[in-house]
Amino acid sequence: MSVHSKYEAVIGLEVHAQLATVSKLFCGDSIAFGAAPNTHVSPITLGHPGTLPKTNRKAVEYAIKMGLACHCEIERDNYFARKNYFYPDLPKGYQISQHTTPICKGGHVIIKTTAGERAVHLNRIHMEEDAGKSIHDIDDKYTCIDLNRAGTPLIEIVTEPDIHTAEEAWLYVTEIRKLVRWLGICDGNMEEGSLRCDANVSIRLKGETKLGTKAEVKNLNSIRNVKKAIEFEIQRMIDIVEAGGTIQQQTRSFDAGNDTTFAIRDKEEANDYRYFPDPDLAPFHLSETFINGIQAALPALPAQLFARYQEVYQLSEYDAGQLCDDKATADYFEATAQHCSNYKAIANWMLGPLRQVLNETGKGFETLSLLPATLASLIQLVDEGKLSFSVASSKILPAVMLTNASPLQTAESMNLLQVSDTNELDAWVQQALEKMPEKVTEYKKGKKGLIGLFVGEVKKISKGKADPKLVTQLLEEKLK
Repeated sequence: MSVHSKYEAVIGLEVHAQLATVSKLFCGDSIAFGAAPNTHVSPITLGHPGTLPKTNRKAVEYAIKMGLACHCEIERDNYFARKNYFYPDLPKGYQISQHTTPICKGGHVIIKTTAGERAVHLNRIHMEEDAGKSIHDIDDKYTCIDLNRAGTPLIEIVTEPDIHTAEEAWLYVTEIRKLVRWLGICDGNMEEGSLRCDANVSIRLKGETKLGTKAEVKNLNSIRNVKKAIEFEIQRMIDIVEAGGTIQQQTRSFDAGNDTTFAIRDKEEANDYRYFPDPDLAPFHLSETFINGIQAALPALPAQLFARYQEVYQLSEYDAGQLCDDKATADYFEATAQHCSNYKAIANWMLGPLRQVLNETGKGFETLSLLPATLASLIQLVDEGKLSFSVASSKILPAVMLTNASPLQTAESMNLLQVSDTNELDAWVQQALEKMPEKVTEYKKGKKGLIGLFVGEVKKISKGKADPKLVTQLLEEKLK
């Protein structure tokens, strides 16, 4: 038994998602990414004396959306608190957050592991404002402060210590990113910092119930880094304990250059922050009407569609999973299914030729110019035997992709409609057989696999216009 297998890791994750509002949480300053430093600021963002913040209604709505999607209990009576600590990029000297009344309590997120589905339980989802940004690599002597991000609305999604492997953490953050994008409340762009993750990691001997001393790894900005940081921390802690050492409670950072973590400070406790209700922000009550309106407007969630695509549309688990990978893909499938009942064909086209086109440009289905009705018409032509899939995907699709011209008229104008006239097909079949007398002899001696070769030759002679099903029938008759 390896040393590693004696221990169980216990992991809690805190994911910060920047809400996709137009303005900040307590004022009208823009939250657009990429502006010149310190241009999206105002006296309220900077916390000037005499300024009064006002809560962004849309941010509250987005927080509730996430809570409902995660099966949370929505707190009806809410208030904001001041969280006091010094960061050079925190302009007010405190952060406005929620402490005793998170807007969403409990809940869970389902992940799919190799062992099957399991629920990762949540402790809370609360709202808070973001800090600014300290930049250390522009000037040799000074840290540069950009306060554009200060005051940006965030939700912090906090799990229970309910995760036990780096793989589970990776799956969970993947699911959270998918969910916030699906709901349209966050773009999930970890590179730009609109989704960030802190990981609290501890270890204990298997069978123990008491939690070990934890280390928090801050600001992991990619799903890969979440996995790598946790893997390193688990091994680091096991090595310390096995060597007879003591794990220190501390805050650490991740070095993506060598996949290791390093200590940056001792970890604060909640009472170090001296929380108290913000006197400048009125408490707010969420009415049943407001919450029910948000609930009614929620889109069908990935898990619901995944089940429906298998049960109602009879799609495979793979196809259903791929179509539910993001909302734009699912929306395009749903729209095409309004015009076409061959659901398997829709999936094949979307996950085959159409995805290939999109992958070449690095875009998603939300950018696709081909109308769902046009795709449905193309599928119908193939189903009716008027076009082969090969010709439809390689010749007709590129021709109608931008213009959404009629696939039938396009096929007619390009002289590509399949010929099902027996006399013409018969002539092409005869021509193909006459070109390969030796192969005909081999076929008659039992080499039946050669039928594909003959079909391919007829396809070549007919320039793709011969109906392959009828060609196969004619060939089999002639070769008896």
